[in-house]
Amino acid sequence: MALTFRRLRLSGFKSFVEPTHLDILPGLTGIVGPNGCGKSNIVEAVRWAMGETSAKSLRGGEMEDVIFSGTATRPSRNHAEVSLLLEAPPGAAPAALHAAANDGGDGRAGPIEIEVQRRIERGHGSIFRVNGREWRARDVQLLFADSATGARSTALVSQGKLGAIVNANPQDRRHLLEEAAGITGLHARRHEAELKLRAAEANLARADDVLGTLEAQLATLKKQARQATRYRNLAAQLREAETLLFAARLARLAASRAEAEAGLREADRRVAEAAEAATAAAARAAEVEAVLPELRERDAAARAAVERARARVARHEAEERAAKASLAAAQARLAELGRDLAHAEKLVADAAEAEHRLAAEDESLARSEADLPDRLAAAMRRAEEAAREVAAREAAAEAVTEQAAEAQARAKAIGEAIASGEQALARLSAETARLGRERAALEQDLVEAAALDKAAAALAEATERLAAARAEVERAEAARSEAEAASARAAKASAQAEAERTRLAAEVAALREVLGGRDDELWPKLVDAVGVPEGLETALGAALGEALEAPADEAAPRHWRALPPIVPAQALPEGCTPLAALVTAPSVLARALSQVGLVETASAGAQLWPLLRPGQALVSRDGAVWRWDGYAVRAGTPTAAATRLAQRNRLATLRGQLAEAERSAARARAEHEEAAGREARALAAERAARDARRAAERSLEEARSAQASLTARATAASSRLAALAPQEARLAAEHAEASRRLAELRAREGELPRLHDLQAALAEARAALADARRVEAEASAALAVLRREADQIAARRAAIAAERHAWAERASGATARRAELSARLSEAEADAASLAEAPGRLAAELGEAVALLARAEAERDESAARLNAAEQEAAATARALRSAEAELAGAREARVRAEGLVTQAEAAAAELARQVEERLGLSAEAVLRSAVLHETPEEAEASAARRLERLARERDQMGPVNLAAEREAEDVEARIASLKAEREDLTAAIAKLRGAIGALNREGRERLMACFAEVDRHFQALFSRLFGGGAAHLRMVDSDDPLEAGLEIMASPPGKKLTTLSLLSGGEQALTALALIFAVFLTNPAPICVLDEVDAPLDDANVARFCTLLEEIAASTGTRFLVVTHHRLTMARMHRLYGVTMPERGVSRLVSVDLASAQAHAATPIAAE
Repeated sequence: MALTFRRLRLSGFKSFVEPTHLDILPGLTGIVGPNGCGKSNIVEAVRWAMGETSAKSLRGGEMEDVIFSGTATRPSRNHAEVSLLLEAPPGAAPAALHAAANDGGDGRAGPIEIEVQRRIERGHGSIFRVNGREWRARDVQLLFADSATGARSTALVSQGKLGAIVNANPQDRRHLLEEAAGITGLHARRHEAELKLRAAEANLARADDVLGTLEAQLATLKKQARQATRYRNLAAQLREAETLLFAARLARLAASRAEAEAGLREADRRVAEAAEAATAAAARAAEVEAVLPELRERDAAARAAVERARARVARHEAEERAAKASLAAAQARLAELGRDLAHAEKLVADAAEAEHRLAAEDESLARSEADLPDRLAAAMRRAEEAAREVAAREAAAEAVTEQAAEAQARAKAIGEAIASGEQALARLSAETARLGRERAALEQDLVEAAALDKAAAALAEATERLAAARAEVERAEAARSEAEAASARAAKASAQAEAERTRLAAEVAALREVLGGRDDELWPKLVDAVGVPEGLETALGAALGEALEAPADEAAPRHWRALPPIVPAQALPEGCTPLAALVTAPSVLARALSQVGLVETASAGAQLWPLLRPGQALVSRDGAVWRWDGYAVRAGTPTAAATRLAQRNRLATLRGQLAEAERSAARARAEHEEAAGREARALAAERAARDARRAAERSLEEARSAQASLTARATAASSRLAALAPQEARLAAEHAEASRRLAELRAREGELPRLHDLQAALAEARAALADARRVEAEASAALAVLRREADQIAARRAAIAAERHAWAERASGATARRAELSARLSEAEADAASLAEAPGRLAAELGEAVALLARAEAERDESAARLNAAEQEAAATARALRSAEAELAGAREARVRAEGLVTQAEAAAAELARQVEERLGLSAEAVLRSAVLHETPEEAEASAARRLERLARERDQMGPVNLAAEREAEDVEARIASLKAEREDLTAAIAKLRGAIGALNREGRERLMACFAEVDRHFQALFSRLFGGGAAHLRMVDSDDPLEAGLEIMASPPGKKLTTLSLLSGGEQALTALALIFAVFLTNPAPICVLDEVDAPLDDANVARFCTLLEEIAASTGTRFLVVTHHRLTMARMHRLYGVTMPERGVSRLVSVDLASAQAHAATPIAAE
């Protein structure tokens, strides 16, 4: 076991606000306390310190929820901290911790203490520190994962974990096997490598995209560079054309300025002449204007006299109209007053008539009101008598009703009791008949002893068949495992042979590619026709060099030609061997090879060198050359011919090796196929054996069910027959009692009075009561009518009095109004008489006013004619003056225009000079000097403008031009080179990552398959132990790849058939899940195991077996257990207990008891004082 857990410290974590520590000692440590006191917070603190990243799995909404949030008496904390104190044996700790632990030490190997601390602050997240140094969360998780533990480890069994295993699908259960195989860390590393691989592939794809983009950009930039060159040429031509255009414009503006100055002088002359004519016209206009004021005054006086006369006429006309209107109004008022006086007289007559009518009506009502009291008294006496009669009749009817109701209720009760008794008697009879039928059926259903013996024999036979089938499954599993191992070995051998063949084939292809050439088919090289013994390639290559590359065909540019032997023959010095005797070569090389000798050592070559004759040479096996003319080559100097000869010899050797490798690969493939066939047959046999075992299990279950059914049926029939006798006796007694009670009820029914007579008396009493009520209603109605009549008479007399008073007031008002209207009528008649004289007098005054108006208008017309003649003459002189002034103004405007033209010409020349300076950087004089005009300025300007427009159009048609394209192209080429280098690095990194992922997958499969059998073995043993019998096994499903397959649990508790985990009961599921967890645990024991109330669904017997199992695992593996429990039996089996209390709401505290020490102390006798 790599790590040992020593202590847990908490501070500010959830309900543990104060610093708290829990010693994790060997054996079993129990954590107890009431619900809600914070026991599970300790389990979650362990998981959080191990790197848990899910706040939801810690029962929180976000990670900051693990910080103490405060209570009514304590403020909240800003941070929480949990640390685990661990101990690692020498060499088991990570290299960094091992190195840090030995810094400054004496070098002796010893346990290494590791403190893993996790701290979280609000708003800042959490950090990990290991021995005071900050670590990544991923590294902390790998530290625990490599020791078969961690935040998600199966050794940390929280509340609901058993249910999660039960409800999980096979794919989710696979992580249990991965943890048992110790490949959880391997998975993390593979995942990290896959992430890096995907990132590298993404970077490679981006690099390819960027390279494609940059290459396209480079092509574009090169095209833009060519456009930039053309653009610069056009710019030079444009400057030349623009210079010529500016020169033509400057010449044209100079001519325009001279013409404008001549026009200005002519305008000055015309202004002087127009000024003289305007002065003469002004003098004549002044003479005429002097006469006009007097004439205008006379005309105004005449007009005023006319207006005064008109006003007088209008006033007399208005007075005449007013007099006529006043006369008409007075006459209308006289008519209106006459009508009002007639209305007042009529109102006085109406009031007298109403008084007479109302007095007569009041007298009639008074007579009617006098006899009302007597009539009311008689009506009240009749109503009281009718009420007394109704009360007497109601009392009589009520007495008869009570008698009838009592008799009817007694009759109904007795009738219902009789019906109930009859029903009970019928039910008892039916029950007695049913029991008789049931007795007969049970007597027929009794099971014979022979049938029970036959079912027991069938069960024993099915049990034997199941044992045989299980043995056959074990044999098939062993055979399949052996076949799988043989197939794996054959596959490995086949892969190795295929790899060797591929390597040799690749080397042969490479050498064939190197030794081939484009000219080999046309002119085969002579070196390919030379047979060289192994070891002489360097010597021959050094002797002949590049000459061996030449062909023997004389049509080739360089070639060998066959010549006769040298005559006389030249013998080589003694002590060397001619190469012609050692090498197999075409005849064209005979002369050359006969003059080259092979020496064994360099010293021999140096000794024989002076003895060489013209054309001779010496070579050694290591490539040293001594030529007759003094030329020498040191040993080891490489030559192309020697390399080619060595490659040819290597190619021949490789071809032989390749043939042998192909034969070996074929044999290995055949062996692999044969082994795979054996494995498939073994797997089929195993499946058949498992099918047979399942069939035997079904048969056994059917036999058990049949035997149980027969036994249960026999037992039930016997028990039921024994119980029928007392039931039959009870039913007989109940039947006799029911018959007696029914006879009594029928006798009581005959003694009841006759209901018919009572009902007739009741009807008679109700009819008399109805007659009395009708008489009472009629008397009451008559009394009400008389009372309403009295009220109406009184109300009418009051209304009559009010009306008589109102008519008296109206008559008085009408009399006064009549007197007033008579006086007003007399006054109106006097006013009308005075107004009748005014119209004649006003008509005479109007005639005098009209005559005066006619004389005033004649005088006005005469003065207007004289004024009009004078004004016409003044208008003529004014027109003459305006004409002269207009001519003067026109002359002055012409002069201003001439001045403007001069100024404009000067401004245009200055602006053009500025443009020349700005565009060309030259002065106007310099431009005129540099440009020679061979035509008029206008023609030269038009020609230059057309050329400039054409050049500008050509430049514009080029579109945007990148003048920095050459420099940008150089930058892009540099980036392309850099990216290609990076791409090669990425390709190498991807290949390396793929190799690493493949190695991790192979390692994971090997370790998972090796672990599966051991986990299954532990699971079967633990299942039988926890259940006290039964059988179970594990099965990999859903995929042939162990890394992708799911884990299915098949279980058969004692007395039940084999089924999946989900079909078991709740307690059976919990025990099965515990067996699986501990099977995984025993396969790869973890240094710590935390169990949070896993014994809750177990009964006492299962809890005892569970605690015994924990003690044995702790003793055999050294694992330290933390057990959260409420079960008293589990508490009693713990080695020590920690109690979690909550002395104040929301704050947890920890107390401890060492049970072993407490028991030892209790067993020690107390010494006498």
